[in-house]
Amino acid sequence: MAKRNANGMGTVTLRKDGRWQAAVYVLQPDGTEKRKFVYGKTRQQVEDARRKLVDKARAGIPTPTRSPRLSEWLPLWLEEVIRPQRKKTTHSKYAMHIRLYLVPMLGAKRLEALSVSEVRKFLNAHAQQNTAATAKESHKVLRSALSAACREELISRNVAMLVDSPRVESAVHDPWTIDETLAFLKVARGDSTYAAVLLAIALGLRRGEIVGLKWSQVDFGSRTIRLGRQLQRRDGVLYEDETKGRKRSMPLPLVCVIALRWQRLRWLSMREKAGAGWVANDWVFVTRTGRPVEGRNLHRSFVNLAQRAGVRSVRLHDARHGFATLLADSGVEPRLLMELLGHSQIAVTMNVYTHVVEKSKREAIKTVDRLLRPDRPH
Repeated sequence: MAKRNANGMGTVTLRKDGRWQAAVYVLQPDGTEKRKFVYGKTRQQVEDARRKLVDKARAGIPTPTRSPRLSEWLPLWLEEVIRPQRKKTTHSKYAMHIRLYLVPMLGAKRLEALSVSEVRKFLNAHAQQNTAATAKESHKVLRSALSAACREELISRNVAMLVDSPRVESAVHDPWTIDETLAFLKVARGDSTYAAVLLAIALGLRRGEIVGLKWSQVDFGSRTIRLGRQLQRRDGVLYEDETKGRKRSMPLPLVCVIALRWQRLRWLSMREKAGAGWVANDWVFVTRTGRPVEGRNLHRSFVNLAQRAGVRSVRLHDARHGFATLLADSGVEPRLLMELLGHSQIAVTMNVYTHVVEKSKREAIKTVDRLLRPDRPH
């Protein structure tokens, strides 16, 4: 039994197995037309599906009759969805996971054929060959790509959403003590990067925020600094972008005001010496010709200063964690610390407080020791 529609509207047929079938000629991504079949338990189901296919065909929207492979879909999604909508850093990270892990390990699978068990096996193998943290990031990319495929109606469900990400142990941070910080700053005070590294230690600024800082963001009158932009290098290109957290304004401690005034005098002196060779700009931290300092070069200077000061070698970003821990130890509330650090989610800030709470627990137990020791005077 078949219901015939007008030309181009498709047909609806009852199959011998009891299911209903609709067949419609639809547009393909390459511009050709192919017949697409949809199935359902009731006539109404396939009628609804037929109308949708006809509407898409009339609107010139392609409907692939064959599900693309992941090796075809992932690069397409990366360029048409991620590149226009997300940051360059995000695009670069996703591209790396697609190139190194997702395509080599899952690329031959078609979207509609990918199963929950196959995603689980992929993540387990990925975590064993690399790390759980890397596998977790690849899982995030896969989930996002399959969600986009669902919106495009290429698949009906996102199987990656049905699989738990690999468990990742939280990183253990061991920031400098106050004595180590003071020893570092004593050596750094005579270095050209002093103001830059001080901003990381005293205000917890990100590396990109420091090298991307402009004089227009510094208000010496009110002793504040406005943050929300950063300087990044990706794929050989140096560019300015918004930070991943929220925009914020921070009061400047006097030690930072003094350091930035010294940096301003140094900046003016360099501009005068460079003369016509100076590149006009507003960056705070620059080379002798006025070009912005590279983040990796600032990190190298930070590591070298730590070696000269005889303190433990840590990353420049660990200075940010040290700032957060210092304030948390001092009793600053999580919500205020979140604002100072520019975190977009309180959960990120609370990771710092986990470290502080552990220290508080130990102090509390020491109190028990003092109270219950046998030789305690009565």
